[in-house]
This record gives sequence, structure tokens and C-alpha cells, in this order.
Amino acid sequence: MYSEACRRLHREHNEYVLLLAEATECERALRTAALPALLDLQRRQGEATATSWKNILLEVVQRSDFNTDKFREIQSKVDSTVQNLKPHEEYKEFIEKYKSPPSTPVSFTFDESLVEDTSGKLQPNQLTVDNLTVEWLKEKLTELEGTLQDNREKQAQLVPEANGVCKNNNTSLTNGVNGIDRHSPPPIPATASEPVKLLELRMAERKCAKQAEMIRSALAELGCEEAPSGCPDLSAETVGVDSLDGSSPDHQVGTLEAERSLVEQEWFHGVLPREEVVRLLRADGDYLVRETTRNHARQLVLSVCWGQHKHFIVQTTPEGHYRFEGAAFPSVAELIAWQRTSGVPVTARSGALLRRAVPRETWELNNDDVQLLDKIGRGNFGDVYKARLKTTGQEVAVKTCRVALPEEQKRTFLQEGRILKQYQHPNIVRLIGIAVQKQPIMIVMELVSGGSLLTFLRQRAGVLGARALLAMCRDAAAGMRYLESKNCIHRDLAARNCLVGDDHAVKISDFGMSREEEEYIVSGGMKQIPIKWTAPEALNYGKYTSLCDVWSYGVLMWEIFSKGETPYAGMTNSRAREKIDSGYRMPAPEGCGEDVYALMLRCWEYEPDKRPHFHQLYTAIDNIYNR
Repeated sequence: MYSEACRRLHREHNEYVLLLAEATECERALRTAALPALLDLQRRQGEATATSWKNILLEVVQRSDFNTDKFREIQSKVDSTVQNLKPHEEYKEFIEKYKSPPSTPVSFTFDESLVEDTSGKLQPNQLTVDNLTVEWLKEKLTELEGTLQDNREKQAQLVPEANGVCKNNNTSLTNGVNGIDRHSPPPIPATASEPVKLLELRMAERKCAKQAEMIRSALAELGCEEAPSGCPDLSAETVGVDSLDGSSPDHQVGTLEAERSLVEQEWFHGVLPREEVVRLLRADGDYLVRETTRNHARQLVLSVCWGQHKHFIVQTTPEGHYRFEGAAFPSVAELIAWQRTSGVPVTARSGALLRRAVPRETWELNNDDVQLLDKIGRGNFGDVYKARLKTTGQEVAVKTCRVALPEEQKRTFLQEGRILKQYQHPNIVRLIGIAVQKQPIMIVMELVSGGSLLTFLRQRAGVLGARALLAMCRDAAAGMRYLESKNCIHRDLAARNCLVGDDHAVKISDFGMSREEEEYIVSGGMKQIPIKWTAPEALNYGKYTSLCDVWSYGVLMWEIFSKGETPYAGMTNSRAREKIDSGYRMPAPEGCGEDVYALMLRCWEYEPDKRPHFHQLYTAIDNIYNR
């Protein structure tokens, strides 16, 4: 089948790219490590031989103390000659004369003719990352990381005194997997005391590390990859698409056109997660069609409310038609229309009937209507772009979700859109919609002209007066007062997560960690938690309320009046926590008024109930501003 052929082609392409990288790294290791090590070993052996003979002759001199003048004369000459022996120079001329000339680096280049006749994303010497290859690449990365771990354990056994170094290397490897900055492997030290086996292990380490780094970089940059040109549209792929194998060209085209027509159906909701779907199906007979991933293959699912929420995979016949238990049809649209009008249950066992199609909501956009322009940043889930809506010409900001992320993280990504769609406030970034018709899924928001508040403060530090800073604090308080009234806990309030619009208006943004609850208890550890902005009760007990946001707001005020400085500068996260628990509070920023600093201190009350609420903070800041 065609999609499988595409998948195999792309995997072969990636194998080729990785083998070229391996050959390059092996040749570089030979030229820069193995050969210099051999030369150094030869030099050291020569010096050792000269030193041994020198010691022997010195002993002969010491034991040959004859009294005659002739013997004394000979002894003096021998003594003088021996003393003048210089081991480090004895073999210098020999080595310089017979050592191999510096080797010319061998260039391993990608044969570009291999991809001249292909269309799509196959690029010379670049890994291709898409739905056809992403799982294979992730498995390859896991394999390489395991090889690196085994390699470093073997190195530690060969050189016990290097255990500390090996542990550090392992830590670096782990950090690399988690997305922290990575570095190339350290240069290979060439010393005669290290066995040849250790040298071989370190050369193998460099080779594996190079390949792993290439795969990590490719996966990290996945961003907006789609299926390669010429392949079936994997964002709408079902079992039926795979059934194209062996069909006539006309039949293939017809099937693909039927799949593409799905996006025109009001009841097709693309890759909208299951949790979002069940919120839309409220009454018996409500239905919609969505897309999901099962065993790494994409499938269409009919979701129906019938007593409870039921989900039926659209089956495909050998002829490429679509069915459930009854009749088969050339397109999914015809199948759904028949199920609706015939009154036949989707399956006899479920008894589920289709009565009302649930249309896409106005905030569910079509991916094809979003034209990505410039990359302007990077979020936790993918890249952030400046974009344009083709339907209106409006410029917007778009957060994308990497295709390779697990479904759970994609649901978390869309949670921000679900929360934001309910809010309308001048100090809250405005949601325009989500695009889930195909991968990558996107959150589309208003484009705020001034960008990040943190960057804005640092760039304008010299021109921002106290009144302008107070206005920013008031804007943030107004936005947070609105969220508090909606029982929304932001959980990540900081200058980096606020935006600056026209007239320096501040807007609260980045709702990826937000929860719509009066109280939220974290039970899954403290990963990703911004320690220096988070209230003590949240850090110590995992308990979040709006009063935790008040603590964070105090830190935000400090960031604004310090014009973008880093809170608790010079302290580690753990040290900052210890100091706060012992009563320490950051001093007032330079130029910050006593009344403003007093508000910060009220926000940093250790007991949550002693902190002011946001409506009180807004009133207090507004009074200071108007004075």
C-alpha cells in the first residue's frame, strides 16, 4: 500500500542520514583521537626506554669508582655523557622523520541524486520527521540512549577513578532527554594509561551521541510537520486509506476525495480530544465524527450520546467503502446520512440512533485557513507563530502542538483553548479559536503587539516611570480580579506569561497550567512548577487556590518595579524555598514606593487567609495610581 511504501522510503532515508553521521564521527575520532593517541604512545615508549637506559648507566657509573687516573677520566666522560642524555629529545628526530603526515578529513556527503526525483519533505542530509517516521525515530532514540548508558557503565568499570566523570555524563544524557540544553561529547583524552578498549568505547560513545542529538533536534523541531507531499493525508487517515493497496487509480482518487470532503461536514470535528467531545454531546442521539490514533494508525470514530457516551470506529470494506454493521457506502458522509435517515442503530448491541448532528463551534477553525508566517517563540508543547487568517486577513498568534506528543499532552494543550474561549476581558489575551481539523493542532489567539512583558520591561528599563509601572500592575490586577470571579486559578502568573499591547496595556496569557476550580490539589509531583513564583502552601502541600495567584502576583509586581530582574537572584530554587519558609522576603526594588512594597509584602503573607483578594489589590493599586 502506498502509505506503507512512503513510510519505508522515509525510514530508509533516515537510516542513510544517520549512517553518514556515524561515518563522519568515526572518521573524525580516528583522525583527532586514535592517531594522536598512537603517536603519543610511541613518544612515551621512546622516553620510557631512554629513561631506563639512563638509570642503568647511572648505576654503572656509581658502581665503577676506580682510583686510577685513566679510569677516573673514563668515568668522568661517561658521567658527563649520561647526565646529558635528554629522554624527551632522543626519539624526537626519529618521530618527526617517520610519523605519518596529517590526514586530510574525509568528507561523507549525501548523494543528492537520490532525492532529485522525489517530491515533498525528503531533504539531503536531513532527517524526515512526520507521521510516517516519528514512532520509528523515537524507538531509535530510545535504543541509542540505552547504548550510551551501557557504554558509559563499561567506561566506569575500566577506569574506576573516572566514575565521577561517567556519572556526570549520565546526568547530561538524562537532561538531554528531558529537553535541557545538551552539549557534544567531551574530546577524547589520549593517554597511554588508558587501555585500548576504553578508547574504543569513547569513540563509540561519540558516534551514538551524534546520532541521538540529530534525532532529538529533529523531534524538537517537529512543530508543524504534516504528511509528505504525494502521500494520503495522514491527518484524515483511516483504515480505509490503507485499503487503497491494490485498487485502481480512479478508485484511489475517489476514496481520497471522499476523505477530504469530511472537513466540509459540520459534524466532523477533526482531532478534537475525546474529553472535549463528550462535553458537546448532551442529549440522546447527539452525534459527531472525530479522528483518533489507534496502534499508530489514524481512524475515524463516530461519537454518540445514548444513555452514555459511545464511540464507534468506522470500519472499511476490502473495496474501500465504509460501514458499521449494516450497509457500506463510498464515503463517510453517505454512511452517516444513511444511519441518520434510516433509523437503524449503529450497532444492534448498543441500540444507538443518530438524531442530531453536533456542528463545529464557531471557535473550531479550519487548519487550512491559518497561514503561518514567522516563528516568534516556543512554548511547552511546540512553536509559536505569527500567522494570518485567510478568511479575514487578520494577523494572529498561533501556538502549535508537536505531532509527536502523546495524546494526553495534546489534551492538556487544548485545555488552554477551552478555558480561554469563555473569557472576554481587556486584560486577558483573547482566544480566536482552535484548529483541530488535522495535525498539527493549533490555538489561535489575538496578536499582542508588544510581546512578552518581561522582555518589554528589560528593553524599556530606562524610560519607564513609576506611574507607567503602576498602570501595568493595575492592568494585571484587573485581569486577575476577573479570573478570580470565574473561579479560575492561573498557577503560572509571571512577567514572562504576560503580554504588552497598545498603550502599554498588560494582558494575562499562557493558561496552560490553569484550572477552573476554587481549590485544586496537585498529586502528580512538582515538575514544571515555577518554584520562585509559587506560594508556600502549593509547594509544600500541592494545594492551589486563587490566593496562591495572589502570592505570584506579588512576585509579578516585584518584577515590574525591578524592570525585569530575576527574583531571588543568586539563589537556587531549594535555597529560595528555605529562606521563604524561614521568613525571608525580597527587599523593595530600587525606586519602589513604600505603599507599593507594602502591598507586595501583604501578597507574601505565609498564611493564605491573610493575603488580600484581587478585588482588594485592584482597589489599592488604583488608589495609589490616582494619588
